[in-house]
Amino acid sequence: MSREIHKTALVSKKAEIGENVSIGPYCIIGDGVIIREDCRLISNVIIEGQTEIGAECTIYPFSSIGFPPQDLKYRGEKTGVRIGRRNIIREYTTIHRATSGGEGLTEVGDSNYLMAYVHIAHDCRIGNSVVMANAATLAGHVIIEDFVIMGGLIAVHQFTRIGAYAMVGGFSGVGQDIAPYTMASGARAKLYGLNVIGLKRHGFSDETINTLKKAYKMLFRENRTLREALKLIKTELPETREIKHLVHFIEENKRGICR
Repeated sequence: MSREIHKTALVSKKAEIGENVSIGPYCIIGDGVIIREDCRLISNVIIEGQTEIGAECTIYPFSSIGFPPQDLKYRGEKTGVRIGRRNIIREYTTIHRATSGGEGLTEVGDSNYLMAYVHIAHDCRIGNSVVMANAATLAGHVIIEDFVIMGGLIAVHQFTRIGAYAMVGGFSGVGQDIAPYTMASGARAKLYGLNVIGLKRHGFSDETINTLKKAYKMLFRENRTLREALKLIKTELPETREIKHLVHFIEENKRGICR
């Protein structure tokens, strides 16, 4: 079994370190941490608590993962962090363990790119292939679905959701759910249309995009309530996978929908 652990790194004997893992200078790995194969911790990385890092992740200096949540109700309950495969976690990123008030787990999926100073708070759930630019900040219990792109200096309110393939512009404050496939921006974020360029880049057909455009118009650009618009979408548009996801996302909202 091949591992490269720098002589200045402090690695607990109760941590589980996979094959071909590189742990650089001044890293600290605590009890109960699991680091899967082919990971690289460049230097000065601290990982604590019941934290699992999936294979092939690269973690840059001064990132901290698995520390207690910034929640005054937290009393040391046994909660954790689970991070998937092939993630790039850049400098000064913080990912906190969950609280007992959620599901007990802060989760990050696969193939995400978290740029410098990103903060993922307790009980957040991040999907796959998400890009979060510098200083994008999530409060507790936020859900980010797959293929979301978030600009720099974004703040997302607790319990808010951002739907799949959405794009959020930099300097935005997100206080309500952002529907899948859309673009949003602003100090109090509002919608600016369908994320057409992003959808094309991900291989969505013209037919699918045109159907989503119709749904977007019914929901957000015509004088209807969300309930009326959803009813119209269900009766007038084809029941594609994307339309089903869009409808379900809006029906499940609790904080209101960004419009």
